[in-house]
Amino acid sequence: MTDLDRRTFLGAAAAGIAATRAGPSRAETAPMNDTNSHAIDMPAFVDHSHLTVIDLPMLSAFYQKVMGLSVLDTSASGETLGVAGRPLLTLTTGSNAARAPRNAPGLFHTAFLVPNRRELGRWLAHAAHNNVPLTGASDHLVSEAIYLDDPEGNGIEIYRDRDRAEWTYVPDGKVKMATNRLDLQALYDEAPKDGWTGQENGTAIGHIHLQVSDIPEADAFFRDVLGLDIMASYPGASFFATGKYHHHVAANVWNSRGQPKRQTGMTGLSDYTIRFNDPAKLETALKKLEELSIATTREGDTVSLVDPWGIGLKLSA
Repeated sequence: MTDLDRRTFLGAAAAGIAATRAGPSRAETAPMNDTNSHAIDMPAFVDHSHLTVIDLPMLSAFYQKVMGLSVLDTSASGETLGVAGRPLLTLTTGSNAARAPRNAPGLFHTAFLVPNRRELGRWLAHAAHNNVPLTGASDHLVSEAIYLDDPEGNGIEIYRDRDRAEWTYVPDGKVKMATNRLDLQALYDEAPKDGWTGQENGTAIGHIHLQVSDIPEADAFFRDVLGLDIMASYPGASFFATGKYHHHVAANVWNSRGQPKRQTGMTGLSDYTIRFNDPAKLETALKKLEELSIATTREGDTVSLVDPWGIGLKLSA
């Protein structure tokens, strides 16, 4: 690809798509500092995502070649991929796998958090050189994010966080976020062009963004049952986290308002795992689930359930 082609690619990818993923900014106040700021160092965080797919070889090749994950484990029905030995994504298939409707509750995107802006730029250069189509690119104030879809339409975000000292919190404890245009050309121009061989050690799932049927129901589940804080609210969406992170889980109704639960065998998000660094926080959540008679099963340190929208959820210490 020539430099002109790369610039055409980057310009087309950035034009008109920066405002498609979140909502307006909020009133500014003084920033809050926190030295223990990584997404996975918080009291609870998203540890893993599990997708049901139709074409396992094609999806596995995509996540290896495009997203830079490595195969860590294989089974008769699927594969687990990750970075530097850390499992991040499981892909499974089966004879009953059926394509989920676009408006079904489930995955909006899985968000892969890279260590820094340099690594985000290196991935962007890799995408540009390999003609990987993008669906969006945004500066969210707390982060810089690039969006794309896998070959079966599962949303992906790849992003880097700004230092928490640069984040701004409003008086009610929420964090100021926005959806501004990300200058992809500048990110590309700053990136090393020495070749890209995969994601760097330290890459993790920073958050997962869901499609749900009802936002008040999502607030009640993630805040009141699981104990996550609402860190931002936009029309049709809420963003939840622990440790004042900008969000570990997001939920929106932009495509899925009022839709029925997911059906067994649908492609897309089969389940995801929230891991608790704070065991007391996990026990509080489990008691809430019991009080509400929400069915769970336990295997070792992991408790599994199905959320109000038919999405599998694992809670683990």
